[in-house]
Amino acid sequence: MPEPQSKFSVRRCLTFATGLLECLCFAGAVFGWAALVFVLKEDRYFSSLCVNGTGVNGTRTLDCSAQDEQFSLIFTIASFMNNFLTLPNGFLFDRFGTTVTRLYGIFLYTMGTLMVAFSSSALAYLLFPALSFLAVGGILLLMTNMQVGNLFGSRRSTIITLYNGAFDSSSALFLIVKLLHESGVSLRAAFLFLSGCSVIHILRTFFLLPRNLIPYPLPDRYTYGASCGKSVTASAEVAANGEALPAAEETPLTNNAPGKQGPVFNKKHKDYYLHISFIWRRFISFCCFTAFNNFVSLFALSEKTFRECLLSRFFLWHLLWLSVMQLRHYLFIGTLNPMLQRLTGGQPSLVSQYTNAFAITQLCGVLCAPWNGLIMDRHKGKPRAAGETEQEADLRASVLSLFLTALQCVLFSLCASTPYLPLQYLTFILQVLNRSFLYGGNAAFISVAFPSCHFGKLYGLVMALSAVFSLLQYPCFALVKGPLGGDPLYVNVGLTLLSVFAFIHPVFVYMHCRNLASERAKSKASS
Repeated sequence: MPEPQSKFSVRRCLTFATGLLECLCFAGAVFGWAALVFVLKEDRYFSSLCVNGTGVNGTRTLDCSAQDEQFSLIFTIASFMNNFLTLPNGFLFDRFGTTVTRLYGIFLYTMGTLMVAFSSSALAYLLFPALSFLAVGGILLLMTNMQVGNLFGSRRSTIITLYNGAFDSSSALFLIVKLLHESGVSLRAAFLFLSGCSVIHILRTFFLLPRNLIPYPLPDRYTYGASCGKSVTASAEVAANGEALPAAEETPLTNNAPGKQGPVFNKKHKDYYLHISFIWRRFISFCCFTAFNNFVSLFALSEKTFRECLLSRFFLWHLLWLSVMQLRHYLFIGTLNPMLQRLTGGQPSLVSQYTNAFAITQLCGVLCAPWNGLIMDRHKGKPRAAGETEQEADLRASVLSLFLTALQCVLFSLCASTPYLPLQYLTFILQVLNRSFLYGGNAAFISVAFPSCHFGKLYGLVMALSAVFSLLQYPCFALVKGPLGGDPLYVNVGLTLLSVFAFIHPVFVYMHCRNLASERAKSKASS
Protein backbone atom coordinates (compact mmCIF):
# COMPACT_ATOMS: atom_id res chain seq x y z
CA MET A 1 0.00 0.00 0.00
CA PRO A 2 1.25 3.55 -0.62
CA GLU A 3 2.56 5.40 2.41
CA PRO A 4 0.03 7.41 4.48
CA GLN A 5 -0.50 10.87 3.03
CA SER A 6 -0.50 12.84 6.28
CA LYS A 7 0.54 16.46 5.78
CA PHE A 8 3.36 15.99 8.25
CA SER A 9 4.41 12.45 7.35
CA VAL A 10 7.91 11.35 8.30
CA ARG A 11 9.18 11.36 4.72
CA ARG A 12 7.92 14.87 4.01
CA CYS A 13 9.43 16.19 7.24
CA LEU A 14 12.76 14.55 6.38
CA THR A 15 12.61 16.03 2.89
CA PHE A 16 11.92 19.48 4.33
CA ALA A 17 14.59 19.29 7.06
CA THR A 18 17.36 17.91 4.85
CA GLY A 19 16.54 20.41 2.11
CA LEU A 20 16.75 23.24 4.63
CA LEU A 21 20.18 22.01 5.79
CA GLU A 22 21.33 21.66 2.19
CA CYS A 23 20.40 25.24 1.37
CA LEU A 24 21.74 26.51 4.70
CA CYS A 25 25.15 24.83 4.47
CA PHE A 26 25.99 24.84 0.76
CA ALA A 27 23.73 26.52 -1.81
CA GLY A 28 24.55 30.24 -1.53
CA ALA A 29 28.16 30.03 -0.32
CA VAL A 30 29.39 32.23 -3.18
CA PHE A 31 27.71 35.29 -1.61
CA GLY A 32 30.10 35.07 1.34
CA TRP A 33 32.73 36.29 -1.11
CA ALA A 34 33.94 39.09 1.19
CA ALA A 35 35.15 36.54 3.78
CA LEU A 36 36.84 34.40 1.13
CA VAL A 37 38.58 37.46 -0.35
CA PHE A 38 40.22 38.05 3.03
CA VAL A 39 41.62 34.48 2.94
CA LEU A 40 42.72 34.80 -0.69
CA LYS A 41 44.60 38.00 0.08
CA GLU A 42 46.33 36.26 2.98
CA ASP A 43 47.39 33.50 0.56
CA ARG A 44 48.67 36.18 -1.86
CA TYR A 45 46.25 35.51 -4.74
CA PHE A 46 46.83 38.15 -7.47
CA SER A 47 49.44 39.80 -5.21
CA SER A 48 51.60 40.48 -8.28
CA LEU A 49 49.06 43.19 -9.25
CA CYS A 50 49.93 45.27 -6.19
CA VAL A 51 52.40 48.07 -6.97
CA ASN A 52 54.28 50.63 -4.90
CA GLY A 53 52.67 54.06 -4.85
CA THR A 54 53.07 57.44 -3.19
CA GLY A 55 50.69 58.68 -0.51
CA VAL A 56 49.41 62.20 0.15
CA ASN A 57 52.45 63.18 2.27
CA GLY A 58 54.95 61.53 -0.03
CA THR A 59 54.96 58.29 1.96
CA ARG A 60 55.43 54.95 0.22
CA THR A 61 52.24 52.89 0.05
CA LEU A 62 51.20 49.64 -1.58
CA ASP A 63 48.50 50.21 -4.19
CA CYS A 64 46.38 47.05 -4.57
CA SER A 65 43.49 48.57 -6.53
CA ALA A 66 44.25 46.27 -9.51
CA GLN A 67 44.03 43.27 -7.17
CA ASP A 68 40.67 44.50 -5.85
CA GLU A 69 39.41 44.94 -9.42
CA GLN A 70 40.35 41.34 -10.20
CA PHE A 71 38.46 40.03 -7.20
CA SER A 72 35.49 42.24 -8.11
CA LEU A 73 35.53 40.87 -11.65
CA ILE A 74 35.48 37.28 -10.36
CA PHE A 75 32.41 38.01 -8.24
CA THR A 76 30.72 39.94 -11.07
CA ILE A 77 31.10 36.99 -13.44
CA ALA A 78 30.01 34.46 -10.80
CA SER A 79 26.90 36.45 -9.83
CA PHE A 80 26.06 36.94 -13.50
CA MET A 81 26.37 33.22 -14.23
CA ASN A 82 24.38 32.43 -11.09
CA ASN A 83 21.41 34.36 -12.46
CA PHE A 84 21.78 34.18 -16.23
CA LEU A 85 22.12 30.39 -16.42
CA THR A 86 19.01 30.03 -14.29
CA LEU A 87 17.06 30.46 -17.54
CA PRO A 88 18.31 27.29 -19.31
CA ASN A 89 18.39 25.57 -15.95
CA GLY A 90 14.72 26.45 -15.45
CA PHE A 91 13.85 24.85 -18.79
CA LEU A 92 15.94 21.82 -17.81
CA PHE A 93 14.10 21.56 -14.51
CA ASP A 94 10.63 21.87 -16.06
CA ARG A 95 11.37 19.37 -18.82
CA PHE A 96 13.55 16.69 -17.22
CA GLY A 97 12.60 16.90 -13.60
CA THR A 98 14.36 16.87 -10.27
CA THR A 99 16.84 14.00 -10.60
CA VAL A 100 18.52 15.12 -13.81
CA THR A 101 18.67 18.76 -12.70
CA ARG A 102 20.16 17.94 -9.31
CA LEU A 103 22.79 15.58 -10.70
CA TYR A 104 23.86 18.34 -13.10
CA GLY A 105 23.98 20.89 -10.26
CA ILE A 106 25.92 18.56 -7.96
CA PHE A 107 28.47 17.96 -10.71
CA LEU A 108 29.00 21.72 -11.19
CA TYR A 109 29.23 22.35 -7.44
CA THR A 110 31.77 19.58 -6.96
CA MET A 111 33.89 20.81 -9.86
CA GLY A 112 33.85 24.32 -8.34
CA THR A 113 35.02 23.16 -4.91
CA LEU A 114 37.77 21.02 -6.47
CA MET A 115 39.01 23.95 -8.56
CA VAL A 116 39.26 26.18 -5.50
CA ALA A 117 40.98 23.37 -3.59
CA PHE A 118 43.69 22.95 -6.23
CA SER A 119 44.12 26.66 -6.96
CA SER A 120 47.06 28.64 -5.62
CA SER A 121 48.64 32.06 -5.98
CA ALA A 122 50.27 30.77 -9.17
CA LEU A 123 46.96 29.30 -10.42
CA ALA A 124 44.73 32.13 -9.20
CA TYR A 125 42.85 32.28 -12.50
CA LEU A 126 41.16 28.98 -11.60
CA LEU A 127 38.93 31.12 -9.38
CA PHE A 128 37.08 32.47 -12.43
CA PRO A 129 35.46 29.16 -13.47
CA ALA A 130 35.43 27.83 -9.89
CA LEU A 131 33.24 30.58 -8.43
CA SER A 132 30.92 30.42 -11.45
CA PHE A 133 30.49 26.65 -10.99
CA LEU A 134 29.79 27.14 -7.29
CA ALA A 135 27.20 29.82 -8.05
CA VAL A 136 25.34 27.84 -10.74
CA GLY A 137 25.45 24.57 -8.81
CA GLY A 138 24.17 26.30 -5.69
CA ILE A 139 21.20 27.94 -7.40
CA LEU A 140 20.24 24.55 -8.89
CA LEU A 141 20.18 23.05 -5.39
CA LEU A 142 17.90 25.90 -4.29
CA MET A 143 15.65 25.61 -7.34
CA THR A 144 15.03 21.90 -6.87
CA ASN A 145 14.35 22.37 -3.15
CA MET A 146 11.81 25.19 -3.46
CA GLN A 147 9.23 22.76 -4.87
CA VAL A 148 9.14 21.09 -1.42
CA GLY A 149 6.78 23.92 -0.46
CA ASN A 150 4.14 22.19 -2.61
CA LEU A 151 4.04 19.36 -0.05
CA PHE A 152 2.81 21.68 2.69
CA GLY A 153 -0.22 23.34 1.05
CA SER A 154 -1.25 26.36 3.10
CA ARG A 155 2.34 27.03 4.19
CA ARG A 156 3.73 26.93 0.65
CA SER A 157 5.00 30.53 0.53
CA THR A 158 6.48 30.23 4.01
CA ILE A 159 8.52 27.16 3.00
CA ILE A 160 9.72 28.81 -0.23
CA THR A 161 10.85 31.95 1.59
CA LEU A 162 12.45 29.86 4.35
CA TYR A 163 14.55 28.00 1.78
CA ASN A 164 15.58 31.28 0.18
CA GLY A 165 16.53 32.60 3.61
CA ALA A 166 18.64 29.49 4.18
CA PHE A 167 20.25 30.13 0.79
CA ASP A 168 21.19 33.64 1.95
CA SER A 169 22.51 32.36 5.29
CA SER A 170 24.76 29.82 3.58
CA SER A 171 27.04 32.70 2.61
CA ALA A 172 28.39 32.32 6.16
CA LEU A 173 30.10 29.12 4.95
CA PHE A 174 33.05 31.18 3.76
CA LEU A 175 33.24 32.75 7.24
CA ILE A 176 33.79 29.25 8.61
CA VAL A 177 36.48 28.72 5.97
CA LYS A 178 38.09 32.02 7.08
CA LEU A 179 38.04 31.08 10.77
CA LEU A 180 39.45 27.62 10.02
CA HIS A 181 42.15 29.22 7.89
CA GLU A 182 43.13 31.47 10.83
CA SER A 183 43.31 28.31 12.97
CA GLY A 184 45.74 26.62 10.59
CA VAL A 185 43.41 24.67 8.27
CA SER A 186 44.48 25.17 4.66
CA LEU A 187 42.14 26.39 1.95
CA ARG A 188 42.72 23.12 0.08
CA ALA A 189 41.67 20.92 3.00
CA ALA A 190 38.49 22.94 3.60
CA PHE A 191 37.33 22.74 -0.02
CA LEU A 192 38.24 19.07 -0.39
CA PHE A 193 35.90 18.42 2.53
CA LEU A 194 33.16 20.39 0.77
CA SER A 195 33.74 18.25 -2.33
CA GLY A 196 33.26 15.09 -0.30
CA CYS A 197 29.92 16.39 1.00
CA SER A 198 28.51 15.96 -2.51
CA VAL A 199 27.81 12.33 -1.57
CA ILE A 200 25.11 13.62 0.79
CA HIS A 201 23.46 15.58 -2.04
CA ILE A 202 23.44 12.49 -4.28
CA LEU A 203 21.87 10.26 -1.61
CA ARG A 204 19.19 12.84 -0.93
CA THR A 205 18.43 13.12 -4.65
CA PHE A 206 17.57 9.43 -4.97
CA PHE A 207 15.90 8.75 -1.62
CA LEU A 208 14.13 11.94 -0.49
CA LEU A 209 13.08 13.72 -3.68
CA PRO A 210 10.82 12.78 -6.63
CA ARG A 211 12.16 11.89 -10.03
CA ASN A 212 10.08 14.58 -11.75
CA LEU A 213 8.33 17.60 -10.19
CA ILE A 214 6.16 17.93 -7.10
CA PRO A 215 2.75 19.03 -8.44
CA TYR A 216 0.59 21.77 -6.97
CA PRO A 217 -2.12 21.37 -5.80
CA LEU A 218 -0.95 18.03 -4.45
CA PRO A 219 -3.01 15.07 -5.73
CA ASP A 220 -4.43 12.45 -3.38
CA ARG A 221 -2.23 9.46 -2.48
CA TYR A 222 0.88 11.27 -3.71
CA THR A 223 4.13 9.35 -3.20
CA TYR A 224 7.72 10.02 -4.16
CA GLY A 225 11.27 8.85 -3.52
CA ALA A 226 12.62 5.30 -3.22
CA SER A 227 10.02 2.85 -1.86
CA CYS A 228 11.85 -0.45 -1.47
CA GLY A 229 9.44 -3.25 -0.59
CA LYS A 230 6.32 -1.15 -1.30
CA SER A 231 3.90 -1.82 -4.11
CA VAL A 232 4.01 0.70 -6.91
CA THR A 233 0.82 0.59 -8.90
CA ALA A 234 0.05 2.31 -12.14
CA SER A 235 -2.28 4.77 -10.42
CA ALA A 236 0.37 5.70 -7.86
CA GLU A 237 2.89 6.30 -10.60
CA VAL A 238 0.53 8.57 -12.49
CA ALA A 239 -0.15 10.56 -9.34
CA ALA A 240 3.52 10.86 -8.50
CA ASN A 241 4.96 11.72 -11.86
CA GLY A 242 2.08 13.04 -13.92
CA GLU A 243 2.57 10.45 -16.66
CA ALA A 244 1.79 6.80 -17.25
CA LEU A 245 4.67 4.34 -17.36
CA PRO A 246 4.99 1.61 -20.01
CA ALA A 247 3.10 -1.56 -19.41
CA ALA A 248 6.24 -3.35 -18.28
CA GLU A 249 6.42 -1.05 -15.26
CA GLU A 250 2.88 -1.54 -14.01
CA THR A 251 3.64 -4.81 -12.20
CA PRO A 252 3.62 -4.43 -8.41
CA LEU A 253 6.85 -5.15 -6.58
CA THR A 254 5.55 -8.02 -4.45
CA ASN A 255 6.62 -11.60 -4.03
CA ASN A 256 3.24 -12.83 -5.31
CA ALA A 257 3.35 -10.94 -8.59
CA PRO A 258 2.29 -13.17 -11.48
CA GLY A 259 4.49 -13.74 -14.46
CA LYS A 260 7.71 -15.47 -15.32
CA GLN A 261 9.87 -16.21 -12.27
CA GLY A 262 13.60 -15.54 -12.29
CA PRO A 263 16.35 -17.52 -10.59
CA VAL A 264 15.64 -19.01 -7.18
CA PHE A 265 16.89 -16.68 -4.45
CA ASN A 266 16.05 -16.41 -0.81
CA LYS A 267 13.47 -13.74 0.06
CA LYS A 268 16.00 -11.04 0.98
CA HIS A 269 18.03 -11.44 -2.22
CA LYS A 270 14.91 -11.68 -4.36
CA ASP A 271 13.49 -8.40 -3.00
CA TYR A 272 16.85 -6.72 -3.59
CA TYR A 273 17.02 -8.06 -7.16
CA LEU A 274 13.47 -6.93 -7.94
CA HIS A 275 14.11 -3.46 -6.53
CA ILE A 276 17.30 -2.93 -8.56
CA SER A 277 15.57 -4.26 -11.67
CA PHE A 278 12.62 -1.91 -11.14
CA ILE A 279 14.88 1.14 -10.70
CA TRP A 280 16.81 0.21 -13.87
CA ARG A 281 13.61 -0.16 -15.92
CA ARG A 282 12.36 3.23 -14.64
CA PHE A 283 15.61 4.86 -15.64
CA ILE A 284 15.49 3.39 -19.15
CA SER A 285 11.85 4.39 -19.62
CA PHE A 286 12.62 7.90 -18.40
CA CYS A 287 15.41 8.34 -20.96
CA CYS A 288 13.43 6.86 -23.84
CA PHE A 289 9.96 8.30 -23.32
CA THR A 290 10.18 11.46 -21.21
CA ALA A 291 12.95 13.31 -23.03
CA PHE A 292 11.38 13.41 -26.46
CA ASN A 293 7.79 13.92 -25.29
CA ASN A 294 8.72 16.73 -22.95
CA PHE A 295 10.86 18.49 -25.54
CA VAL A 296 8.01 18.44 -28.04
CA SER A 297 5.43 19.56 -25.48
CA LEU A 298 7.55 22.60 -24.64
CA PHE A 299 6.66 24.15 -27.99
CA ALA A 300 3.51 22.27 -28.97
CA LEU A 301 1.44 22.68 -25.80
CA SER A 302 2.59 25.53 -23.59
CA GLU A 303 4.20 28.12 -25.86
CA LYS A 304 1.16 30.40 -25.97
CA THR A 305 0.59 30.39 -22.20
CA PHE A 306 4.26 30.95 -21.53
CA ARG A 307 4.37 33.87 -23.98
CA GLU A 308 1.38 35.46 -22.29
CA CYS A 309 3.11 35.19 -18.93
CA LEU A 310 6.29 36.62 -20.37
CA LEU A 311 4.60 39.68 -21.93
CA SER A 312 2.37 40.45 -18.94
CA ARG A 313 2.88 43.61 -16.93
CA PHE A 314 3.23 41.47 -13.81
CA PHE A 315 6.40 39.95 -15.22
CA LEU A 316 7.85 43.25 -16.51
CA TRP A 317 7.34 45.18 -13.26
CA HIS A 318 8.53 42.21 -11.23
CA LEU A 319 11.70 42.13 -13.33
CA LEU A 320 12.33 45.81 -12.61
CA TRP A 321 11.62 45.27 -8.90
CA LEU A 322 14.17 42.45 -8.70
CA SER A 323 16.84 43.98 -10.95
CA VAL A 324 17.32 47.34 -9.23
CA MET A 325 17.53 45.83 -5.76
CA GLN A 326 19.74 42.96 -6.83
CA LEU A 327 22.23 45.37 -8.44
CA ARG A 328 22.44 47.28 -5.15
CA HIS A 329 23.20 44.09 -3.21
CA TYR A 330 25.73 42.74 -5.67
CA LEU A 331 27.69 45.98 -5.77
CA PHE A 332 27.70 46.12 -1.96
CA ILE A 333 28.96 42.54 -1.57
CA GLY A 334 31.51 42.83 -4.37
CA THR A 335 33.00 46.06 -3.00
CA LEU A 336 32.69 45.36 0.74
CA ASN A 337 36.37 44.57 1.26
CA PRO A 338 37.65 47.76 -0.50
CA MET A 339 35.02 49.80 1.35
CA LEU A 340 36.17 48.45 4.72
CA GLN A 341 39.79 49.04 3.73
CA ARG A 342 38.93 52.68 3.06
CA LEU A 343 36.80 53.27 6.19
CA THR A 344 39.28 51.55 8.55
CA GLY A 345 42.36 53.16 7.06
CA GLY A 346 43.67 49.76 6.00
CA GLN A 347 43.92 48.26 9.52
CA PRO A 348 43.82 44.45 9.03
CA SER A 349 42.34 43.74 12.48
CA LEU A 350 39.40 46.12 11.94
CA VAL A 351 38.82 44.81 8.41
CA SER A 352 38.75 41.25 9.78
CA GLN A 353 36.39 42.30 12.60
CA TYR A 354 33.85 43.91 10.29
CA THR A 355 34.17 41.11 7.74
CA ASN A 356 33.33 38.60 10.48
CA ALA A 357 30.39 40.76 11.59
CA PHE A 358 29.04 40.85 8.05
CA ALA A 359 29.35 37.07 7.64
CA ILE A 360 27.73 36.39 11.03
CA THR A 361 24.72 38.56 10.20
CA GLN A 362 24.23 36.46 7.06
CA LEU A 363 23.31 33.54 9.31
CA CYS A 364 20.19 35.47 10.33
CA GLY A 365 18.79 35.22 6.79
CA VAL A 366 17.12 31.92 7.59
CA LEU A 367 15.39 33.60 10.55
CA CYS A 368 14.28 36.68 8.58
CA ALA A 369 12.90 34.97 5.47
CA PRO A 370 9.95 33.08 7.07
CA TRP A 371 8.43 36.40 8.16
CA ASN A 372 8.02 37.29 4.51
CA GLY A 373 6.35 33.93 3.85
CA LEU A 374 4.02 34.43 6.81
CA ILE A 375 3.07 37.85 5.42
CA MET A 376 2.15 36.23 2.10
CA ASP A 377 0.34 33.29 3.72
CA ARG A 378 -1.55 35.32 6.33
CA HIS A 379 -4.84 35.04 4.44
CA LYS A 380 -4.72 31.21 4.31
CA GLY A 381 -7.51 29.63 6.27
CA LYS A 382 -9.56 32.81 6.29
CA PRO A 383 -12.80 32.99 4.30
CA ARG A 384 -12.40 34.76 0.98
CA ALA A 385 -14.79 37.32 -0.43
CA ALA A 386 -17.60 35.99 -2.60
CA GLY A 387 -16.24 35.24 -6.06
CA GLU A 388 -12.59 35.82 -5.06
CA THR A 389 -10.19 33.19 -6.35
CA GLU A 390 -7.27 31.77 -4.40
CA GLN A 391 -4.82 33.35 -6.83
CA GLU A 392 -6.40 36.77 -6.31
CA ALA A 393 -6.12 36.34 -2.56
CA ASP A 394 -2.45 35.36 -2.94
CA LEU A 395 -1.76 38.43 -5.09
CA ARG A 396 -3.49 40.71 -2.61
CA ALA A 397 -1.40 39.25 0.20
CA SER A 398 1.83 39.76 -1.77
CA VAL A 399 1.40 43.57 -1.97
CA LEU A 400 2.63 44.18 1.58
CA SER A 401 5.61 41.87 1.05
CA LEU A 402 6.66 43.61 -2.16
CA PHE A 403 6.30 47.06 -0.58
CA LEU A 404 8.29 46.19 2.56
CA THR A 405 11.08 44.69 0.46
CA ALA A 406 11.43 47.90 -1.58
CA LEU A 407 11.38 50.02 1.58
CA GLN A 408 14.09 47.90 3.21
CA CYS A 409 16.30 48.30 0.14
CA VAL A 410 16.08 52.10 0.23
CA LEU A 411 16.97 52.16 3.93
CA PHE A 412 19.84 49.73 3.40
CA SER A 413 21.18 51.79 0.51
CA LEU A 414 21.04 55.00 2.57
CA CYS A 415 23.06 53.40 5.38
CA ALA A 416 25.57 51.91 2.94
CA SER A 417 26.04 55.35 1.37
CA THR A 418 26.99 56.95 4.72
CA PRO A 419 30.80 56.86 5.23
CA TYR A 420 30.60 56.20 8.99
CA LEU A 421 32.20 52.92 10.09
CA PRO A 422 30.06 51.98 13.17
CA LEU A 423 26.90 52.53 11.08
CA GLN A 424 27.91 49.59 8.91
CA TYR A 425 26.68 47.18 11.60
CA LEU A 426 23.16 48.48 10.92
CA THR A 427 23.91 48.28 7.18
CA PHE A 428 24.76 44.58 7.55
CA ILE A 429 21.49 43.92 9.41
CA LEU A 430 19.36 45.74 6.84
CA GLN A 431 21.23 44.04 4.00
CA VAL A 432 20.56 40.50 5.19
CA LEU A 433 16.94 41.35 6.07
CA ASN A 434 16.31 42.87 2.65
CA ARG A 435 18.11 40.11 0.77
CA SER A 436 16.06 37.45 2.58
CA PHE A 437 12.83 39.24 1.67
CA LEU A 438 14.02 39.88 -1.90
CA TYR A 439 14.79 36.35 -3.08
CA GLY A 440 12.12 34.62 -1.03
CA GLY A 441 9.53 37.13 -2.25
CA ASN A 442 10.75 36.75 -5.82
CA ALA A 443 10.18 32.99 -5.89
CA ALA A 444 6.93 33.19 -3.90
CA PHE A 445 5.43 35.86 -6.18
CA ILE A 446 6.24 33.89 -9.35
CA SER A 447 4.67 30.79 -7.81
CA VAL A 448 1.37 32.58 -7.06
CA ALA A 449 1.12 34.94 -10.04
CA PHE A 450 1.82 32.43 -12.84
CA PRO A 451 0.95 28.78 -13.64
CA SER A 452 3.06 26.27 -11.74
CA CYS A 453 3.98 24.45 -14.97
CA HIS A 454 6.01 27.52 -15.99
CA PHE A 455 7.65 28.19 -12.63
CA GLY A 456 11.11 26.94 -13.61
CA LYS A 457 11.13 28.81 -16.92
CA LEU A 458 9.82 32.10 -15.53
CA TYR A 459 12.03 31.95 -12.45
CA GLY A 460 15.02 31.23 -14.67
CA LEU A 461 14.12 33.98 -17.12
CA VAL A 462 13.63 36.70 -14.52
CA MET A 463 16.92 35.74 -12.88
CA ALA A 464 18.71 35.69 -16.25
CA LEU A 465 17.43 39.11 -17.31
CA SER A 466 18.21 40.61 -13.92
CA ALA A 467 21.72 39.14 -14.29
CA VAL A 468 22.26 41.19 -17.43
CA PHE A 469 21.26 44.29 -15.47
CA SER A 470 23.59 43.33 -12.61
CA LEU A 471 26.59 43.51 -14.97
CA LEU A 472 26.47 47.26 -14.31
CA GLN A 473 28.20 46.58 -10.99
CA TYR A 474 31.62 46.26 -12.64
CA PRO A 475 31.40 49.61 -14.52
CA CYS A 476 30.25 51.18 -11.25
CA PHE A 477 33.26 49.72 -9.47
CA ALA A 478 35.60 50.93 -12.23
CA LEU A 479 34.00 54.38 -12.03
CA VAL A 480 34.65 54.57 -8.29
CA LYS A 481 38.24 53.37 -8.62
CA GLY A 482 38.98 55.64 -11.59
CA PRO A 483 37.33 59.05 -12.14
CA LEU A 484 35.87 59.29 -8.59
CA GLY A 485 39.22 58.57 -6.93
CA GLY A 486 37.91 55.83 -4.65
CA ASP A 487 34.95 57.84 -3.29
CA PRO A 488 31.71 55.90 -3.96
CA LEU A 489 29.34 58.65 -2.73
CA TYR A 490 27.90 59.64 -6.11
CA VAL A 491 27.46 56.01 -7.20
CA ASN A 492 25.72 55.17 -3.92
CA VAL A 493 23.36 58.15 -4.25
CA GLY A 494 22.52 57.14 -7.82
CA LEU A 495 21.79 53.55 -6.77
CA THR A 496 19.61 54.76 -3.91
CA LEU A 497 17.51 56.83 -6.30
CA LEU A 498 17.32 53.87 -8.68
CA SER A 499 16.03 51.66 -5.85
CA VAL A 500 12.97 53.92 -5.54
CA PHE A 501 11.68 52.51 -8.86
CA ALA A 502 11.07 49.19 -7.06
CA PHE A 503 7.93 50.71 -5.51
CA ILE A 504 6.20 50.62 -8.91
CA HIS A 505 5.65 46.86 -8.67
CA PRO A 506 3.66 46.70 -5.38
CA VAL A 507 1.60 49.73 -6.47
CA PHE A 508 0.69 48.00 -9.75
CA VAL A 509 -0.27 44.72 -8.02
CA TYR A 510 -2.38 46.68 -5.53
CA MET A 511 -4.20 48.52 -8.33
CA HIS A 512 -4.78 45.24 -10.16
CA CYS A 513 -6.35 43.60 -7.10
CA ARG A 514 -8.49 46.67 -6.43
CA ASN A 515 -9.75 46.66 -10.02
CA LEU A 516 -10.68 42.98 -9.75
CA ALA A 517 -12.59 43.64 -6.53
CA SER A 518 -14.36 46.61 -8.13
CA GLU A 519 -15.39 44.55 -11.17
CA ARG A 520 -16.63 41.77 -8.92
CA ALA A 521 -18.73 44.25 -6.92
CA LYS A 522 -20.23 45.74 -10.08
CA SER A 523 -21.05 42.29 -11.42
CA LYS A 524 -22.74 41.35 -8.17
CA ALA A 525 -24.72 44.59 -8.09
CA SER A 526 -25.93 44.20 -11.68
CA SER A 527 -27.01 40.61 -11.11
